[in-house]
Amino acid sequence: MESATLTQLVARAGASQAGSHRQKSSSVSAFLSTLIPAAVVAIVLVLGFMLLRRKQQRVYAPRTYVDVLGRNEKTPRVTAPGLFAWLPEYRKLPDEYVLNHQSLDSYLYLRFFKMIIVISLVGCCITWPILFPVNATGGGGQSGFDVLSFSNVNSPNRYYAHVFVAWIYLGFIMFTITRETIYFINLRQAYLLAPRNASKISARTVLFTFVPSDFLSEVRIRQVFHDVAQVWIPSETDDLEDLVEERDDAVVQLETAEIKLCQTANKKRLKKKQPATQSAGHDPERSGTAAMEWLNAKDRPTHKLKPIIGKKVDTIDWSRDRLRELVPKVAKMQESYKNGAQSPVGAVFVEFRTQRAAQAAFQQIAHEVPMHFTPRAIGVPPSQIIWKNLGMKYWDYTIRMLLASGIISAIILFWSLPVAFIGVLTNINYLTNRIPFLSFINDIPSVILGVITGLLPTILLAALMALVPIFCRLLSKFAGAVTLPEVELKTQSWYFGFQVIQVFLVTTFTSGAASVATQILDDPTSAPQLLAKNLPKASNFYISYFVLYGVALGASTLFSLVPLLMFNVLGRILDKTPRKKFNRYTVLADLGWGSVYPKFTNLAVIAISYSCIAPLVLGFATVGLGLLYLAFRYNFLYVLTNNVDTKGASYGRALQQLMVGVYLAEFCLIGLFAINIGTSPTSSGPLILMIIFLIGTIVYQNVVRKALHPLTVTLPANLLAETERDWNAERILEDGSSERVNIGKEQSDGKAHPHSPELAALRTPEEKSGSLIQRFLNPAKYASFHALRETMRTNGHDEPVPPYTAEEAREAYCHPVVKAETAETPLLWIVRDPMGISKQEVRHSSEVVNITDEGAWLDEKNNVMWDQESVRQAPLWEGRVEY
Repeated sequence: MESATLTQLVARAGASQAGSHRQKSSSVSAFLSTLIPAAVVAIVLVLGFMLLRRKQQRVYAPRTYVDVLGRNEKTPRVTAPGLFAWLPEYRKLPDEYVLNHQSLDSYLYLRFFKMIIVISLVGCCITWPILFPVNATGGGGQSGFDVLSFSNVNSPNRYYAHVFVAWIYLGFIMFTITRETIYFINLRQAYLLAPRNASKISARTVLFTFVPSDFLSEVRIRQVFHDVAQVWIPSETDDLEDLVEERDDAVVQLETAEIKLCQTANKKRLKKKQPATQSAGHDPERSGTAAMEWLNAKDRPTHKLKPIIGKKVDTIDWSRDRLRELVPKVAKMQESYKNGAQSPVGAVFVEFRTQRAAQAAFQQIAHEVPMHFTPRAIGVPPSQIIWKNLGMKYWDYTIRMLLASGIISAIILFWSLPVAFIGVLTNINYLTNRIPFLSFINDIPSVILGVITGLLPTILLAALMALVPIFCRLLSKFAGAVTLPEVELKTQSWYFGFQVIQVFLVTTFTSGAASVATQILDDPTSAPQLLAKNLPKASNFYISYFVLYGVALGASTLFSLVPLLMFNVLGRILDKTPRKKFNRYTVLADLGWGSVYPKFTNLAVIAISYSCIAPLVLGFATVGLGLLYLAFRYNFLYVLTNNVDTKGASYGRALQQLMVGVYLAEFCLIGLFAINIGTSPTSSGPLILMIIFLIGTIVYQNVVRKALHPLTVTLPANLLAETERDWNAERILEDGSSERVNIGKEQSDGKAHPHSPELAALRTPEEKSGSLIQRFLNPAKYASFHALRETMRTNGHDEPVPPYTAEEAREAYCHPVVKAETAETPLLWIVRDPMGISKQEVRHSSEVVNITDEGAWLDEKNNVMWDQESVRQAPLWEGRVEY
């Protein structure tokens, strides 16, 4: 929310100034007047980040020490003093550290920034030497930044320069997208086939949905597929889920009441300044007697069974009685579920003995009826399954998906009206002389007018933008998504379309139209020419937009205001129990790929779209995106984690979405050339050339997509067979070799045995490293599967996940409400007090549920405390199983 608000603040502030100078350009002064305040704010934020970094490690460097992460997942901690002591370590760590110690998605997100920075920088090298002189001497009479744009060119003969530069630059972009897609395919294959991932149960498990009822048995599944290891058939759990939720609510209610009881009694003691003695005068067998030495009966926690009119009851006694009823009831229903008493839903999880068998099943057609027995997901861990959607029928799914798509389309159309209004609002002073009832605006003080045209649109647009990804995720789940990665990818597609249409196209056209509205009203026939001249000038806004985006958003990303407030202000107010404090401390922040990729993909689309009509944008895009890259790089190294794993699919989708920028650039040039045909037939030559290039682009994209797309979603059989063969050979060597070569693992000297002939036979020789240009132009050689696999072998990916226990393997894809590790009644964790009240409460509540007061206490100010340095010794700590 913070970044969304700041983004729109930057956008609207820049838009108001850019739009106010359409007729008499003062783009340079407008740019400086927005850059300087933003730079000052950014400097303050960065200084604040540097000053607070050492004191607020949980906010600014949790990945260096929080024990929820394994040793291999942590980033080296900076111990040297000084404001800039972290910089050398930050510079030394390569981006690949994120790949090797966090996730593929996080690494590719950083790579996405580097790629669009390269695209923008190379664009400067291609366009500036040619188009700057052509535009600057175009004779259009423009000033400021507009001198360097297409709007300053009067002679259609000069359009040929724009055409051929577009051919070169847009061709380079298409090659880069293809090159990165090939790299992504090879890296994804190496990552998924590495022992670290391949040894997970999820890598060998396929989820099928819309399974006919006559196939919902393990016998039938084994008849359809070969090499089946296990089968899980989910059943109806609605009633059980409701009961478990009610039980867990009662647990939290009892836990909160027990803590409140201890705190209230301790507050009375502190107020009376009495020593913390544990009196022996109470009856230990009688519940609540220890607390009653300090409290009256009316001081005990109470609540009403129904709001306002409900009966008031003692919370502790009522919760215990409720749990006495619910705990055995839940256990009985769970046992009934395990015995198969519930009706199965139309889905099945199938674990295969090998990754090759799982991939073969995922790629094959399992049923002759369309949309039956559909493979929906592979490699998705149980925690990322949306269980309530597994039983959806195929016809229900189809209807919901059509309905969701229609709603999204309607949202885009509906949002056009308020967004268009906001775009006009930024230039409303242009309309006052043509629309009489708006004449009062001329009398408004300039400060207030600045708020109306700058700040007000910002607040309105920020509120609208914040709702869109929320709607997209909700609609994706409504439409039948069965995994969280599927939700993120669908959100990414929908939200990107929204960003391009609303944030880019609608804002640009409405702002440009508003600036020449009075001229269009005077002479409607001049509208095409006026818009053609003024739309390139909209680049002045995006020049400010890119730099401000990089400076302001980059600095705010580092400063992390929201987490800072959550841990130091709101957390102290809201977190009143050890459980809440433990959860806040141990849950690391992450990014929702479906909402973050579209915003920055849209930035790249804007830069590409303006590259040939206002090439100056590319320079500022390089700077802005570069600053953002540095900020996000820090956060991925030291702060963020990845909770939803798309296996890089979000990156692959963003690559293809960049083609929208190529098409918009082509359509923009075609439109500008076509508009000028009426005044100069010479424009027909550049127009025809751009249409030819457009056709070539369409053909190229379709051919490349047809060739590469299958490789972005599946793993090829030859690599699966090769990897499986290598694994078998390694196991033979480890079991039978007298030397016991532990392939891929470091020995005491830090290196694998170099003299083992078996090791040399197993590994593909590493490709010789070429020059930077060679590596860029030939990813099939220098970034091949074998080269990347060899790199991963030396960076920890050759270590399999810890072996599963029999119970973990057996219940891997059981529903969470019946799975042993998640279905048990939660442990109550209350605070230990100095009067001995918690000990008595533990004694009596333990008759109903598991409860402890270990590891949490009340300090001298009656605040709840727990030992943050001993996360893994905390009662709520549960070891993570890597499914």
